[in-house]
Amino acid sequence: MESDGLGCVIVLNQLLQRYLSESEQAIEASVAYLASSDALRAIAREPYWPKWDSPWWHMVLLHELGLNKRIPVVAAQSMAVALRTHYLPTFPFCEADVPEGIDPHRQTLCHCALGGMVQVLAGTGIVVDEAVPYWREWFLRYQLPDGGLNCDNEAYLRPIPRSSMVSTLPALEAVLTLTARPFTSQETAFLDAGAEYLLARCLCRSLSKGGYIDAAWLTPSFPRFYEYDVLRGLRFLGLWAQRLARPIPAVAIQEAYCAMEDFFADDTAMPRVWVTHNRTLPATGHGPPEPASDFELLSVTAGSVLAREVLLQEWRTTRAFLDKAVAPR
Repeated sequence: MESDGLGCVIVLNQLLQRYLSESEQAIEASVAYLASSDALRAIAREPYWPKWDSPWWHMVLLHELGLNKRIPVVAAQSMAVALRTHYLPTFPFCEADVPEGIDPHRQTLCHCALGGMVQVLAGTGIVVDEAVPYWREWFLRYQLPDGGLNCDNEAYLRPIPRSSMVSTLPALEAVLTLTARPFTSQETAFLDAGAEYLLARCLCRSLSKGGYIDAAWLTPSFPRFYEYDVLRGLRFLGLWAQRLARPIPAVAIQEAYCAMEDFFADDTAMPRVWVTHNRTLPATGHGPPEPASDFELLSVTAGSVLAREVLLQEWRTTRAFLDKAVAPR
């Protein structure tokens, strides 16, 4: 990297540290909660629900802020145990596939949830291949013919199953970033097919209709949790290209790349906030959903200047990878 670029990164890190310091009270509140007996009981009872104020979301948000090491060891270990024992280690296509005694609402995982949490746990130092032994085979098993995955269980029963960008990215990220050894041939095929799934759709467009799958994806969001945006897609492609020495066709990423350049060129542009519009599963797992809850760190960081700086650093790193990998026109 040229000295000017390195200087930008150094300044950006200083800005991040400044904004993180300003959010320290909220960060410490989440850290203290995760170390508490209340949090450990919540993880043992139900790690994921309610949105957005269970230990799950506190941990994921600390991860997205680059603060995995602040997550208490006891919380990370408890979450690893929950992934191993609380949840069914397979993805049922319908309720008939759920064994008796397993709550289909609270004891089954989706791809984006599993892919996100194993990355969080790995960032705390947990060896997830040992702590959650089924996670890797899970993703390889449930990849669809188009190269992606889908958290809609019924998608796997359709004559022509179609994947979801939202469901696919956390799985691809997990296999790519949590594999320190050389990839197996099956893992390489999984990653290459997933990358092609993104590239064929220019990261945001319907393959059959050509229009946007969701135009909101052209604005980066924070926190993402499991949400997709084109910066997240570009980040995966940049890392994939670097790790596997793959070229990236310029035409496939041009729209997404330019959208990120335009977004970050505008100093007033703030990340998209989407989590407060979601809803949570009711206590029984049945009936109408209840309003989503919130917590201090989420309120402080969502759509904030800190969020923009986190994403700007992500974009600068991603752009450097992409610029090296883009194939000549």
